[in-house]
Amino acid sequence: MEQRERDILAMERRGFSSPGAKERAVREELGLAPVRYYQLLNALLDDPRALEHDPVTVNRLRRVRDARRGER
Repeated sequence: MEQRERDILAMERRGFSSPGAKERAVREELGLAPVRYYQLLNALLDDPRALEHDPVTVNRLRRVRDARRGER
């Protein structure tokens, strides 16, 4: 698993206090546009290495993603 992938999962573990704070952190700390960040994150959720690295975060995000898909 690459460092950037670990950094993305670490970002998802953090709490953000205000709207836009996460997107700002993504730009400043990871150097990614938010759209690209979410594309990479979504791909990570299907990666067995990510599940092995951080099962709690990956499973939580999978549940959120699945719930949103069910709403559509």
